[in-house]
Amino acid sequence: MIDSSQEKERPVVLIVDDDEMMRMLERNSLEQAGFTVEEAADGETGLIAFQNTHPDIILLDVMMSGKDGFTVCQEIRGMHRGGTVPVLIVTGLDDLESINRAYEVGATDFILKPINWTVLGHHVRYMLRASQAFSELKDSEAKNRALLNAIPDLMFRLDKNGIFLESKGSKQIPLLLPAQDFLGKRLDEVMPFDIAQKTKHFISAAIESGTVQLFEYQLTMDNTVHFYEARIIQSREDEVLAIIRDISDRKSAEKKVIQLAYYDNLTGLPNRVLLRDRLEQAELRARRNNKKVAIMFLDLDRFKNINDTLGHNIGDLLLQSVADRIKKSLRKTDCVMREKKERMKTTVARIGGDEFTILLTDISSIHHVIMIANRLLNSLKRPFILGTHEVYITASIGIAIYPTDSEDADTLMKYADIAMYHAKDLGRNNVQFYTESMNTAAIERFNMENQLRKALSNNEFILHYQPQVNVQKGIITGAEALIRWEHPETGLVYPDAFIPLAEETSLILPIGEWVLHAACSQMRTWITRGLPFERIGINISNIQFRQNNFLEMISHTLEKTGLNPHNLELELTESCMMEQVEKSASVLRELRDMGVYITIDDFGTGYSSLSYLKRLPLNCLKIDRSFTKDIAHDPDSKSIVKAIIAMAHNMDLKVIAEGIETEQQCLLLQEYGCDVMQGYYFSKALPGEEIISLALESRDVHSGYFSLKG
Repeated sequence: MIDSSQEKERPVVLIVDDDEMMRMLERNSLEQAGFTVEEAADGETGLIAFQNTHPDIILLDVMMSGKDGFTVCQEIRGMHRGGTVPVLIVTGLDDLESINRAYEVGATDFILKPINWTVLGHHVRYMLRASQAFSELKDSEAKNRALLNAIPDLMFRLDKNGIFLESKGSKQIPLLLPAQDFLGKRLDEVMPFDIAQKTKHFISAAIESGTVQLFEYQLTMDNTVHFYEARIIQSREDEVLAIIRDISDRKSAEKKVIQLAYYDNLTGLPNRVLLRDRLEQAELRARRNNKKVAIMFLDLDRFKNINDTLGHNIGDLLLQSVADRIKKSLRKTDCVMREKKERMKTTVARIGGDEFTILLTDISSIHHVIMIANRLLNSLKRPFILGTHEVYITASIGIAIYPTDSEDADTLMKYADIAMYHAKDLGRNNVQFYTESMNTAAIERFNMENQLRKALSNNEFILHYQPQVNVQKGIITGAEALIRWEHPETGLVYPDAFIPLAEETSLILPIGEWVLHAACSQMRTWITRGLPFERIGINISNIQFRQNNFLEMISHTLEKTGLNPHNLELELTESCMMEQVEKSASVLRELRDMGVYITIDDFGTGYSSLSYLKRLPLNCLKIDRSFTKDIAHDPDSKSIVKAIIAMAHNMDLKVIAEGIETEQQCLLLQEYGCDVMQGYYFSKALPGEEIISLALESRDVHSGYFSLKG
């Protein structure tokens, strides 16, 4: 007995015949052969049964009443699923015309009556297997065709002589000719000669070695360059399959990656990575040809002022313009070199910020390097027109030479950098070649920076205070806080030796905050001890003043130390206040509203502009020592100091004179109406406790401030 699961797996045969005896015999034969049988007694019933039973194969008699087998077969082929089901025509007609008609209406095969019942089951089974195999083949072909159509590659079959035998086109790949027009033509008839020759070479290589050959080429069509990758694969003994892929997008992406990796995004110039690679190559050539290589580091002077004053957009425009001007200057130099039959090659790179590097290769004379450096400096002196702004800027250049200074690329770049900083130390806008002494100084500078970073956490800083004498009262009424560094190895270090480095490295920010807190705390102690001090003066660096949290830091320090804002005097330079005047004025007004006393330090050495002074909320001017030291014997200094004091008083500002060292200086300043003086004539800078003793002594002296000299 056959169970239900087996019944479902048995192929279904639909028998359509109006002869009941024939249906019975066919059923018995097919069931014994393992088929499930459905029956229909005429053509109309057979069509309905086909739609209901979905048979795997149909056994269809030709001669039936009503619709004959030919008609039924034709109608089945027009139905859903009827196009693929195998139809076996059973006929007693053995004429050729009937057989041809059976095939014309869609019969799969035919069998003649009388039927050999022994082989009927086998005939039907083999016919069903053949149909299933054919169906699977068609499905496979359809899938392969869809897969090939989905592949965006071009495919060509070529013989060993490079003649196109077959093609599969791609709408995504533009060609010089339509793909079908390639057939029967040689490579050199449809492709540029050089590409055709290259392809023929790889065809021969693929046939000889049996390995895949891969190469790239490019074609220009409609003014556009297309990049292709070709794979040549042997398909027969003397034939190959060529698979062509358009890699233009990949090449474009690779170009972008290279641009990002090796070029500066703002200026389009090579970056540090590419520069170093070219430097190494230049050194190899120079070694072979007994030539020299020069590396120039060019840094714009005071570029930060441009960013701070005009904004980063203008700063970026300036960097782009500088890059363009450097390239143009080098092209002019290159023309001069050609006239002299030199072969100097140049590379301009931007390695960060406002720093550019120029690589000069195959140098035979250092004179040419000097000429180029001076040409660059002169070129950059001309104004840059950036939107509505006319910008002037200079540059400092440091130069190192291969192999004179070093044969190592990294060391050479480091030496050029050292030379550039030396050019800045010498006043900027000049050229300096590297020397060994610069390296020694750079190492010392590096060591000092490391030591300076540790000094704050190691409590190595102290404050000394220089007394300030009120001329009218004849007593000490305040002091200026001056930082000292108690270096564990070298002893006491004065600010001139480390403050510039602290500003350059931004260490001035934590150091300045420490000074502010320590000085305010000392002033609070002096007041508590009963000293009649009005203010403690503290120098503020430009970098501190430009910090967004500057006002908050001042307010927090006053609150923490308990010092009244009226007892705090902040000393700022003219250059500090003149940068971004409106913003500076706003900060100064907030300080004044807090009660803080504002003094311009080193007055006379900077802008000295009355129009600016009127816009700033100031309390006091401090005359620079460069004027006071010569007033006793220099008429110009005397006139300048006298004018400054008069001007300040007209603007309701107090005046402090520093650097007083002689009695004559003191008397003249008193005559001119100076309000406060400080200097060695009265006292050098002293620790806080010694200031207390000095102040108490001066308060008891009735003959005036002159007795304070010590």
